[in-house]
Amino acid sequence: MGKRKVTAVIERAKDGTYSIYMDADDMDYLVTGTGKTVNEAMAAFNGGYEDMRRYYAEEGKNFEDVDFIFKYDMASFLSYYSNILSLAGLSRLTGINQQQLSHYVTGRRHPSAKTVEKMQDAIRRFGNDLSTVNFV
Repeated sequence: MGKRKVTAVIERAKDGTYSIYMDADDMDYLVTGTGKTVNEAMAAFNGGYEDMRRYYAEEGKNFEDVDFIFKYDMASFLSYYSNILSLAGLSRLTGINQQQLSHYVTGRRHPSAKTVEKMQDAIRRFGNDLSTVNFV
């Protein structure tokens, strides 16, 4: 049997910083990380995980080693990638109205599960298309 998969949620705070937390309240430990960027928060999160692993080893405690699945909340994803993906571009890519996307960025509205899946599928298709690009 492989390692347990645990969701780690990436969120953007009102002050513009990012935080990552484990979404598993049935474990003996909790790891979080914060930073000015997602990359900083990820480094803090991964560092915290390694610190927890070392602590458990030093204490002779059993450490449940897990694999993390990182997931953005919609507002954080849209905000983080806004320098690269405009709302107009995302609207063309996903078929979701630009005004609706704007509501998701601000947190005024939250997408339905169907809309999340639609966005996720469109973005993954776009990523797959980009991964096949070759230049002369």
